[in-house]
Amino acid sequence: MRNAERRIKQKNINPPPSSKAALQRMQSAKSRDTAPEKAIRSALHRRGLHYRVDYKPLKELNRRADIIFRSVKVAVFVDGCFWHGCPIHGSIAKANAEFWRLKIKRNQERDLDTTKQLEKAGWKVIRVWEHEDPEDASEKIYKTIRDRRKICNL
Repeated sequence: MRNAERRIKQKNINPPPSSKAALQRMQSAKSRDTAPEKAIRSALHRRGLHYRVDYKPLKELNRRADIIFRSVKVAVFVDGCFWHGCPIHGSIAKANAEFWRLKIKRNQERDLDTTKQLEKAGWKVIRVWEHEDPEDASEKIYKTIRDRRKICNL
C-alpha cells in the first residue's frame, strides 16, 4: 500500500473541495431515492412486486441494499457510475484525483465484500448500473424473484 493510500485510509482524510460548485455537487448527491432507483422501483411496482427500500439484508453487516426482497433473499444495488467506477461511464475527478481514485477503489472493494458476504448467507445479489434501462433492469430482477420463488415454493 502506498503512503498516500495508507494515510487516507488511516485518517479518512477528505481534501478540501476544489470549488464551491464542486462542494455543492457533492452535498446534493443523494445516498438513496436517486432518479435511477426510483425508475427501477416504479418499473418493479408496475410488475406487481413489493419490496423494502434502503434496508440492511443482514443485521450484523453494516451495509444497506437499495431494494430488498426479504422472502426470497434478493438484494438489489443500483450503483452510480462515478461512485462505483463504471467501466463505461466512470471517471476520475481532475481535482484531488488521488483521493477520488482511492475512494472509488475502496467503494469497489466494499461492493465485492458485500456481495460475497450476502451470497455466503444465501442471498442473491443483483447489481445494476445507474445508466441501465429501468425496464431491462426490472425484467432481470423480476425473473430472479420469480425463479427464487419457485425454489422456495412461495
